[in-house]
Amino acid sequence: MKSLISLFVLSIFLIACGGGQNSESKSSKSITLKGSDTVLPLGQKTSEAFMAVNKDVSIAVVGGGSGTGVTALMDGNTDIAMSSRDLKSDEKLKFQEKQMNIEIVTLAVDALAVVVNPKNTVSKLTREQLEGIFTGTITNWKELGGEDLAIVVYSRENSSGTYEFFKEHVMDKKNYASSVLNMPATGAIVQSISQTAGAIGYIGLAYMSPEVKALEVSYDQGTTFVGPSMESAKNKTYPISRPLYYIYDVKNSEKVKSYLDYTLSEAGQKLVEEVGYIPIN
Repeated sequence: MKSLISLFVLSIFLIACGGGQNSESKSSKSITLKGSDTVLPLGQKTSEAFMAVNKDVSIAVVGGGSGTGVTALMDGNTDIAMSSRDLKSDEKLKFQEKQMNIEIVTLAVDALAVVVNPKNTVSKLTREQLEGIFTGTITNWKELGGEDLAIVVYSRENSSGTYEFFKEHVMDKKNYASSVLNMPATGAIVQSISQTAGAIGYIGLAYMSPEVKALEVSYDQGTTFVGPSMESAKNKTYPISRPLYYIYDVKNSEKVKSYLDYTLSEAGQKLVEEVGYIPIN
């Protein structure tokens, strides 16, 4: 799977098509996407393909986390928010207060991979052990059958949908340990783990690379362990899977409809699989 470490810093992707058009025409056919770093590579891929056959459209895609995207949509600073989690209750309330009618589109499914340095001899963990690592009650790999090596835990920042999803579905809603190192982007987690022998973190399946090793996980207290993959996510045997979303203001439906339709089309869903996520159609 293609490495995405180039997304170490907040990724910004902008391609403008339709050279020779006046500025008013370009502005009227521009679309902006902002939010989840998990969704970012998919947004980039589908936007590039869409613009290749729609020369009068320009699409800008910016990461930064699901919370950042939702806030930008709320403030009218993006047309589509990319999100790896559903809207929170307080966010739904704020949209209501602003009298914004929001539409949520599911575009793919992700298998969230728990990854370590490739030299780590531990290859599988239970959900309870992961909870212990990320809450700080387990601090050395020897407690898990590995080497006598301190565990260095990496997480996304709290604006990330992946941060929220992992806390709710893996950590049983417990708080992250104060020792956890929060990273600004998923690519930063991949790079840090590849350079730190005792490191552990979590990343979207599209960010998997030979520089990190995915662990098998168990949600039945060690009876069954399953690794993250397209197949295990499709057959629903991998327990840490989640939908990915585009969220937009219904008043902008006409502006974004063609792009959204493309993303959900056969061609768009093929790109979903090429990026490393699971198509919904």
